[in-house]
Amino acid sequence: MRRIALSALPLAGLLSLFAQGAAAETFRFTAIPDEDQARLVERFSKVADYLDERLGVEVEYVPVKSYSAAVTAFRNDQVQLAWFGGLSGVQARRLVPGSQALAQGSEDNAFVSYFIAHESTGLERTDELPDDIEGMSLTFGSRTSTSGRLMPEHFLRQRFDDANPEDFFSRVGYSGDHSRTIALVEAGTYDIGAVNYTVWEAAVEDGRVDTDKVDVIWATPPYPDYNWTLRGDADERFGEGFSDKVQAAFLEMDDPELLDTFPREAFIPAGNDLYAPVEEVAEALGLLR
Repeated sequence: MRRIALSALPLAGLLSLFAQGAAAETFRFTAIPDEDQARLVERFSKVADYLDERLGVEVEYVPVKSYSAAVTAFRNDQVQLAWFGGLSGVQARRLVPGSQALAQGSEDNAFVSYFIAHESTGLERTDELPDDIEGMSLTFGSRTSTSGRLMPEHFLRQRFDDANPEDFFSRVGYSGDHSRTIALVEAGTYDIGAVNYTVWEAAVEDGRVDTDKVDVIWATPPYPDYNWTLRGDADERFGEGFSDKVQAAFLEMDDPELLDTFPREAFIPAGNDLYAPVEEVAEALGLLR
């Protein structure tokens, strides 16, 4: 290792070394665990390799076990960047002032959730949720999932005179992630499930779901959802203009194989104000601290 006598360097040289040291710090990111862990590790390991090349710093993906753990890791500076859902992004940015939503998938400004149902219910796809779902069992995804709980509950309440799901359905569960929701409804453990439409469509395309046993009965109106959010102190720690470099890395991501793992066609610019509708619904449902 090359040794440098710091006392022999002028002030400018010292500052330069300190800047290099800051740039050498590992840049860590996480993602909400909205699918099974194996698929997440495969996806975000590739993202880490891509960012490592683009940003010129060591990049590490830090897996977490829950949506709340992703927000906590961001708040505690265990990670500096996260792939959040709409609600978890709002929560994280409230806890870390100055943090910014930098990018979203081209599909994320008009995201939808699917309500899926087991074939034994006899329910078929319609333009609105049928009255017959009252008294059936329902599973959401994670308790703080935008597409698996927040917005599905919002639209349920709109449709059924602000009925509390706990009172409206015979049983309400929280599966923890979208893949598990599909599996539980396919198995008949729950009659109905609320699920991220991209996870559903990817599962159908890959042959991981039997649509003779479970299928879509309704799609929600669109709403804003997933986003890459960066801590507000990133430039101070990793060098001037680092935030712009992170944003550019996502906006210029053009590897179809990498994009398909999300799945997204592309990433586009985002901003905190885009998620105001999600924040308003979360406030109304008492899901923000």
